[in-house]
Parts: sequence; C-alpha cells; structure tokens
Amino acid sequence: MTQATVKPGDFTGLAQDYSKSRPDYCPVVLQDILELTGKPINEIDFVDIGAGTGIWTRMVSNAGVKTSTAIEPNDDMRKNGIQDSTESDIKWLKGNAEHSGIEAGSCDLLTMASSFHWADFDKATHEFHRILRAGGKFCALWNPRLIEVNPLLLEIEQQLHKLKPNLNRVSSGRSGLTEVLTDKLNESPFFENIVYLEGTHVIEMSVERYLSAWRSVNDLQAQLGVKKFEEFFAFIEEKVSSLTHIEATYLTRAWVASRKE
Repeated sequence: MTQATVKPGDFTGLAQDYSKSRPDYCPVVLQDILELTGKPINEIDFVDIGAGTGIWTRMVSNAGVKTSTAIEPNDDMRKNGIQDSTESDIKWLKGNAEHSGIEAGSCDLLTMASSFHWADFDKATHEFHRILRAGGKFCALWNPRLIEVNPLLLEIEQQLHKLKPNLNRVSSGRSGLTEVLTDKLNESPFFENIVYLEGTHVIEMSVERYLSAWRSVNDLQAQLGVKKFEEFFAFIEEKVSSLTHIEATYLTRAWVASRKE
C-alpha cells in the first residue's frame, strides 16, 4: 500500500474509506440525546458541524427531526457526504465550528460527532451559543472501540504503540479532550447542566471494511508517517488474513450541554 503524507486534521484523500467503513453510533444514545432537547422529534431543527461524510447526520435525520443541516469544512469529505445522503433532505454547507455560516438562533440541537477535538474550544462554544435557540442543546460525541474485549484488537493496538511509544490518539474518544470535557463545559460562560451519556454496540465488519477503517484514521497516519503506517498496516493485514469477519465493540460517549441564557 502506498500513500501520501497526511496532515493532522486534513481528511483529503481519506474520505472514501471513511465513508464506507466508519461505524454508526449507538442508537440508544441517539434517542437519549433527542429526548434531552425537550421537544417532539419532528419539531427539532438540527445542525451537525464537522459532519464528515454524514454518518451521524443521517442517523439523526432518519430519526425524524424537522430539518437537518450538515456543515463540513473539507471538500473531499463533504463531497462524499452529499453522495451518501441523496435519499435524505439534509442540507450540506461549507463551514467549521468557529465560523459556521448559520443564522443566529436557528437550531434546537447542535452536534459535533468525532470532530470537536479539532475545534478551538472557546471560539466554537461562542459560535454554538449564537446559533442555538433558547433552551437549545450542544452535544459532543465520539465512538471509540472497546479493544479490551477482543484480544486480537488489543494485540493490534499494542503493536501500534510499539511502533510509536509516545503516540497521542487525538481522536480516540477515550483520551485528550474527553478527559477534561465535563470540566471545560461546566466552566464555559455559554453552557451549563452537562449530562454525560454512553452506550455500547457491536458491529460485525468484513475484513475489507476493517482495513478500510484503519486507512481512514487521520491522527494516526499523521503521527506515524508513511513508512511506519505502511509497516503497521501490513501487520494488521497479516493478523486478519485468515478471518472472515471482525467483531468490534464500540462505546458511544456523549456530552450534552444546555445553552446558557
């Protein structure tokens, strides 16, 4: 496998693998988030920022919300998201967490799924406060794997850290920003009443999809570099070569914050 150098936070060239391989989020957590808005689902105006290829956006849209808007800064990711969303009424826009381009007071639920770690916390939360209506909710969520329940996945993760002992999994959902997010949101002048939710779900992946998921990981490729990532990918290919599928358990973690008036 040959690849170009990947820059941190830039998913150009990774979008197709991201689109076809990344898993859904836990449906139970989705239902809990929608209930926390305090509104009937069909009255919720929903905005998803850093929407990527729209995996989470489509889940929320399909739940029956009134309107859905996906905002994604990367052209490649947004292009794939639009292609994957042709059967929905999701509106796609170019923008980011700090400058969304969304009208003030225009939504009831604003989310960032597996993307809030890329945003400037202070600028983004200020923007979210502007966009949300009174009583609106901001939700940051991630969908990390529970590798400890599968010996094979644990072995693969251990090999990763052998190749780069000081690896910092920025987007893992179980490290970095998530370790301090409750405190940061509580200290924010824009949000209050933080609720934490989590739920597990199991996804059975084909070997092809499992490998594709690894090819879509930005922070890992950016830190390892081309040579070490190719070495790591070859290790994974060897480990899964005799399998027909891989069973992966995912832990959806969500922080829901209420807009301060």
